[in-house]
Amino acid sequence: MSMRPTSTRAVVVAGPTASGKSALALALAEEFAGTVVNADSMQLYRGLRILTAQPDDAALARAPHRLYGVLEPDDPASAGRWRAMALDAIAEAREAGRLPVLVGGTGLYLRALMQGLAPVPPVPAEVREAARALHARLGAEGFHRALAERDPVTAAKLASSDTQRLIRAYEVVAATGRPLSAWQAEPAAPAGGLCCFVMLLMPPRPALHAAIDARFLRMMEQGALDEARALMARNFDPRLPAMKALGVPELIRHLKGEISQEDAIRLAQQSTRRYAKRQATWFRHQLAPDHVLNAQFSERFMPEIFAIIRQFCLTH
Repeated sequence: MSMRPTSTRAVVVAGPTASGKSALALALAEEFAGTVVNADSMQLYRGLRILTAQPDDAALARAPHRLYGVLEPDDPASAGRWRAMALDAIAEAREAGRLPVLVGGTGLYLRALMQGLAPVPPVPAEVREAARALHARLGAEGFHRALAERDPVTAAKLASSDTQRLIRAYEVVAATGRPLSAWQAEPAAPAGGLCCFVMLLMPPRPALHAAIDARFLRMMEQGALDEARALMARNFDPRLPAMKALGVPELIRHLKGEISQEDAIRLAQQSTRRYAKRQATWFRHQLAPDHVLNAQFSERFMPEIFAIIRQFCLTH
């Protein structure tokens, strides 16, 4: 039975990669007249539909989807930028009388949506470019030292290899004259009037690892190598987030002749399993879910989950 939500309701489907989030979100969107809104940082990028497990044409035909493949790989996203796009997508869904169903494994994005972000002013494009150029000139260690001189608190929290966050911290202090750590100490402003029901998928590790390994093999069959080849041909900066999407570095190493395809697959599966472990740890300690499904999602759980969401829609 479809239900038309009020303007304050949204469902969040979170969990580690390959836990079945997208299938659950699609099922919810069909059952409750919903719009699926992407909350995965890598699925924002064009040209990585297979490697980032973006919805296929069949899924897109079953329910409206938003924020998939909307940015070029050399146009880096941020939690703040995604949050603004997500709020627009949520508003669009509400105006159409649809239930927003946010789905993804990027915990920082979900936290930014539900708890808000520090009120950091926008950074001009020329300042961002200058920060990236400085990083390229100084190298990782030198840039880390440069940030430590201007924002020692943030620099102390970041490794020199954490390129994206280091550059972000540097560009903020360069643009505003105030360290990012000082901005982050200010109260965040959550999205007013947004009432979220958070569903967390946390499959047992053996089941999740098996799903991860099998999914990457399917990706290879579907053309993941061609996606990596097309991405490599565009000569993007390897430090860009999109160039670090799961499987991309390993497949590019294979295409360059550095490792065999078998090794690329094995290493990509391994890095994905490690990423899933970090995701699970983050969700366990940082997210306060309303319901946890300690299993890989499958259709047999749909009646139970539908009843829970139906109750949420009726009581909030």
